[in-house]
Amino acid sequence: MSAGDVRLRVQKVCLSFGGVQALSDVSFEVGTSEILAIIGPNGAGKTCLVNSISGFYTPQQGDIYYKNHEITGLAPYKIASRGIARTFQNIQLYSGMTTVDNLMAARHIHIKPSLLSSAVYFGPAHRREIQHRKVVEDIIDFLELESIRKKVVGMLPYGQRKKVDLGRALALEPELLLLDEPMAGMNYEEKEDMARYILDIFDLRKIPIVLIEHDMGVVMDISDRVAVLDFGRKIAEGTPEEIKVNQSVISAYLGDAGF
Repeated sequence: MSAGDVRLRVQKVCLSFGGVQALSDVSFEVGTSEILAIIGPNGAGKTCLVNSISGFYTPQQGDIYYKNHEITGLAPYKIASRGIARTFQNIQLYSGMTTVDNLMAARHIHIKPSLLSSAVYFGPAHRREIQHRKVVEDIIDFLELESIRKKVVGMLPYGQRKKVDLGRALALEPELLLLDEPMAGMNYEEKEDMARYILDIFDLRKIPIVLIEHDMGVVMDISDRVAVLDFGRKIAEGTPEEIKVNQSVISAYLGDAGF
């Protein structure tokens, strides 16, 4: 793809923890109009890769570019403010707060109050809060969270908390979305709903997506391209149809039976 079509570029990223090599020379690109799935066995380095992109880890080698600007090693809040949002494999919500409050908390990077406006609620501060709440209400409608809007997140079933986690990422108004196993622990119906939401985000909100997911049926159905990691190395990349018949992928991850 041309440089103008690339939203994210990862170049020869290496990440290690002591003697453990989590990522070795991993490179790939994410276009402005695609869903890229990253798959691989447990321990292949998928979450480490997302953590490196979102700033939670700093690679020892390699470069990460977003919109042709290097973001390698930037603090997570700086990367989020540039338009990259993520969900977490292990849900990281404010469990003692309501759904609405969790979504509003994600608006913090868009809130730049002055000392005076912070001291006086009426006027500009009030108008800004109304604007932020409109964004949150739109997400609540979009993800069908109305029934749990005022419920404490820590008391919600796991599948609903996953939806709130996705909603919080959307509240950042991202231009790139990193989804780390958004369907883990869900039943069949919940997975269907989540897959529909992901496609709606991509189709209606025009947000490119990097998806880490173990459900191969979902990956093959909704992704445009697939990259495969094994022991921290990228062993294959291509369309879902190409990945299905790739012998390296079958041997390393899928087993001889394939799909």
